[in-house]
Amino acid sequence: MRKFEPLPVLAIVGGGFSGAAVALHLARSERPEARVVVFEPRPRLGAGLAYDTAELTNRINVPAGRMSLYPDEPESFVAYLERANALAGDPDAITADGVAYPRRSVFGDYVASELAPYLSSGAIEHRRAQVLGIRRSTGQWTISTSNGEELVADIVVIAVSHPPPALPKALLPVLSHPKLVADPTKAGAFEVIAPADRVLIIGNGLTSADVVAALEHRGHHGAIISISRRGLRSRGHPALAQDPYGDFVSEPITHASELLRRIRQALHAARQQGLDWHPVLDALRAQGQQIWQALPVVERRRIARLGRPYWDVHRFRIAPQVETVIDRAVESGRLNILAASIVSAAIERQEIVVDLKERGPGARRRIAADAILVTTGPAHGGILRSQPFLAALEEAGALTPCETGLGIACDLQARAIGANGLADPSLLIAGPLARGTFGELMGLPQVTEHAVFVAREVEALLAVDAPASQTGQGGWAARG
Repeated sequence: MRKFEPLPVLAIVGGGFSGAAVALHLARSERPEARVVVFEPRPRLGAGLAYDTAELTNRINVPAGRMSLYPDEPESFVAYLERANALAGDPDAITADGVAYPRRSVFGDYVASELAPYLSSGAIEHRRAQVLGIRRSTGQWTISTSNGEELVADIVVIAVSHPPPALPKALLPVLSHPKLVADPTKAGAFEVIAPADRVLIIGNGLTSADVVAALEHRGHHGAIISISRRGLRSRGHPALAQDPYGDFVSEPITHASELLRRIRQALHAARQQGLDWHPVLDALRAQGQQIWQALPVVERRRIARLGRPYWDVHRFRIAPQVETVIDRAVESGRLNILAASIVSAAIERQEIVVDLKERGPGARRRIAADAILVTTGPAHGGILRSQPFLAALEEAGALTPCETGLGIACDLQARAIGANGLADPSLLIAGPLARGTFGELMGLPQVTEHAVFVAREVEALLAVDAPASQTGQGGWAARG
């Protein structure tokens, strides 16, 4: 009689977009059979931090036609919008030139709809629990959760969210102030802000722009000062779409200074052809992973430290609806964007007094604010300290921080690199936390492609061990 062998178990920790996309592409494939279990405490998979928002002013920041779960079906999200009549009741979603920028929650609805058949059939299992610990046990991984359950898995994919922003040390003296908002992405974060409050925003990126738009939507009319070290603000989209311009990979670039020189040359050549900077940055984005992987680690670190702020404000563009709000606030004088950093902060009576050092030789300014919102972006360097199970895996030597400071170390197969310097084929990293290895891995198209890549890597692992488990002669079945 043939001996029954249990299916191998794949556990995906984190059910935001990255984890859900990996699960979806595994469920759609013709891989050897396996249980696919996704751990995510939110009620639904696929939304995560980015798309699990009820904020009406939070919009996707690229046209809907460039958002899809399927690299070979770029119009998938647009088709969903039409099928579900998802833009009804949102007259501002479509710009004057007919391009749709839906609310971010709508994209979360789309992902949930694509996952629904696989959740109903059991091809994907959603466990609504927080992962507390992951430990190696007899060649497998034992996962313990907040509801007291455990699961033994053969392969683990870590697809957790970005860590929250790190509070600037200069703000520690005002930590007790009720209007210090350390994470404005949390539900109800704006409820403490009164319409006339003088607001200081720390950070000038996408989240800062979202904050200004959300405050205006709530009727806020007080003065806003937004600071960052360089005073750069997120840019918008071009008036007319342009094809990517520039070649940065035919001749591999191995120094950050050479990359900068080539970018400047491409920008100059583009201007001579009547183009602006957008197509050059689009070419950089499309070739980003090849560019990154040709650079030595020391040059990657230099770019991450010095070039990333400039890259972020050009690469991560704001939706036209949000750009209009920002432009209007700047023109009216209500929003003042400064290149400055915080020297000190103190509570005096009920307001927060902040000493700023503006960029330049010794320029200082003292301001009084009623509220402070921190929008400095994810603290990627602290990812392994952001959750207990990650810290435990680091202590056990299974995970190490990326040398670039951008996430978790892994190899070009997305396999986690342990303290011994070796890659573990049963522990993979999916999503933006792998970008220290892969480079451009923050925009949704690249995250989708990486999810497909990780799914294929898992399939290859399953295919290697499937014959053994099917015949009862080792493989996955022999590991527990």
